[in-house]
Amino acid sequence: MKLRARRARLAATAILGVAALAGCSSATGSAADASGTLVELSDDQQVEIVFESYNLANVGTWSDAINQLLDEFMVEHPNISVVGQPSSSAGTAASVQQQLLAGAAPDIAQLTFNELDFAATTLGAQNLTALVGQEGLDAQFGGEYPYHERAAVLADWDDAAYGLPYVFSTPVLWTNAEAFAAAGLDAETVDLSTWEAVSEVAATITAATDAPSLSISCVITGGSWCMQGLFRSNGADVLSADRASIEFGSDAAIETVQTFTDMFESGILTNEDSTSQYEAFAQGKTAIHVNTSALQGAFMMGAEAGGWQLGARTLPAFDDQAVVPTNSGSFLAMFATDPAKQAAAWELMQWMTSERAYEIISTQIGYLPLRSSMTEEGGPLHEWVAQNPLVKPNLEQLDALEPWVSYPGDSYAQVDQVLATAIEESIYYGADPTATMREAADRAQGLIE
Repeated sequence: MKLRARRARLAATAILGVAALAGCSSATGSAADASGTLVELSDDQQVEIVFESYNLANVGTWSDAINQLLDEFMVEHPNISVVGQPSSSAGTAASVQQQLLAGAAPDIAQLTFNELDFAATTLGAQNLTALVGQEGLDAQFGGEYPYHERAAVLADWDDAAYGLPYVFSTPVLWTNAEAFAAAGLDAETVDLSTWEAVSEVAATITAATDAPSLSISCVITGGSWCMQGLFRSNGADVLSADRASIEFGSDAAIETVQTFTDMFESGILTNEDSTSQYEAFAQGKTAIHVNTSALQGAFMMGAEAGGWQLGARTLPAFDDQAVVPTNSGSFLAMFATDPAKQAAAWELMQWMTSERAYEIISTQIGYLPLRSSMTEEGGPLHEWVAQNPLVKPNLEQLDALEPWVSYPGDSYAQVDQVLATAIEESIYYGADPTATMREAADRAQGLIE
């Protein structure tokens, strides 16, 4: 995958500031590659680093789990102090960019996979292959419980690692067994393997309740990671293999959108934003909900409080086509340029993707353990999986996982917004899917050239 020259999309001052910082970062990476090792910290060398995470912005289950891991790390590494800070409301990459321009970037940041191109080419994330060396990366991804082969490469860019894949999930179809039973259906045995079957079940429940019974986070703003999986599962792509052409104006993409337009027009699909969707499902107001597996903990608490049984299925198929789930989630990128801070940052990055980390992250939050063999017999998560069958669809989909595509150029976020708007207008507001999706693809093409 070769990098291409891209038209600048940011204000001139922002580009100059980030480019200068990125240049410093690249020089540091090259020097580390020549020496082959990071600087080794002495036992009494005190270093403070900043770890920015969007999980820390979510009070409760998410932040509690991450803070626990940071506390345990500092006990194990008394010479390294970690300041955990939440990402700003501007978004993950935008938050880092603002701090870079102010001269105070975090040493490590949790970025989402749609930001990988921007992080590697513009934002100045460290090239870990150069900095740590391939042997260091191999050791980190290996061990007694190695990374799943599909997970290990998700933060690679142009044949180098620009981060460590950290936490992610796949889209899961969640069910409320009591809502099914009230409509005369058994949530455990009814067919939900295809979107046609889901539509039929939702229609039965809607007829019994006189209210939309299905919500799908993929088809509204913020659900682009999941929508990419729906496109792929119906033979469509959002971007060509050479990363030169926007593809979501294709016939297959339009047909995908039409599928959900038909659901809304038939009265079975809700029209709610992402937060309203998952809160409504957690409160037992909808029977079927498609969303990230990372919400498992929240849904379990909602089911317990509401007295209903939570179920989970894999993503439905389009007729007899193979399901191609895409991942949500993030990678850890290093922005430290000081050698001592780089060494400390690498220690923390290894810890946050260790076996211990995934014990906490998976059991408390619901994210996939990227070291998936931990769930096999004899592994530290085997008993937990046996006691929590809700995680099995998530693990099953890991074997068929395709990465969340990051658009080229500095306007990647605008491309996502153009697509999200076109999908919403087509499904919910009466716009013609064919004309709307093709016009959106043309607009997006101009943003990546």
